[in-house]
Amino acid sequence: METIGIEGHWLTGARRSHSPNQDSRPIPAAEIDLLVIHAISLPPGNFGGPYIEQFFCNQLNPCAHPSFRNISHLRCSAHLVIYRSGETVQFVSFDKRAWHAGESQYLGRTGCNDFSLGIELEGADDIPYSDAQYLNLAEITGTLFRHYPRVCPGRIVAHSDVSPGRKTDPGPSFDWSMYRSLLRRYR
Repeated sequence: METIGIEGHWLTGARRSHSPNQDSRPIPAAEIDLLVIHAISLPPGNFGGPYIEQFFCNQLNPCAHPSFRNISHLRCSAHLVIYRSGETVQFVSFDKRAWHAGESQYLGRTGCNDFSLGIELEGADDIPYSDAQYLNLAEITGTLFRHYPRVCPGRIVAHSDVSPGRKTDPGPSFDWSMYRSLLRRYR
């Protein structure tokens, strides 16, 4: 039984942490037709702690870790982050443009942030993701299918697909077969 839904472009059951790194889409929310799967860990390869949330809310202290000096000035966000535990935090409402894909293109269309939703998994290219993340990601994706019908199984991509040569996430450790198998129960 599905336990999550969407109300006013916000996922029910997800904690909210509003990111300033968003703006209006140049097209209506009904035109959302792509789901981009990402991975993030701060510091790289480390999990837990407040750093991802701080990063998406422009509060990352550049002195907290040497790697933060190179990124603390960046203005990035995602619609959702799914942590290793399965906890989900929403940073940007789905009708708004989150700044997740950067310079990107898909099937000849540039600027994927304009027409996509971005979900970050707490993870790294070479470290397996947790079962809780796959289960939550599949349930959330099924909910997105119902509310944004142009998002469908054939319109789910990796960040590396829309930014090849620049990005590698979610990497080879992401089990696409498992994810797609879990999605079958939501179609």
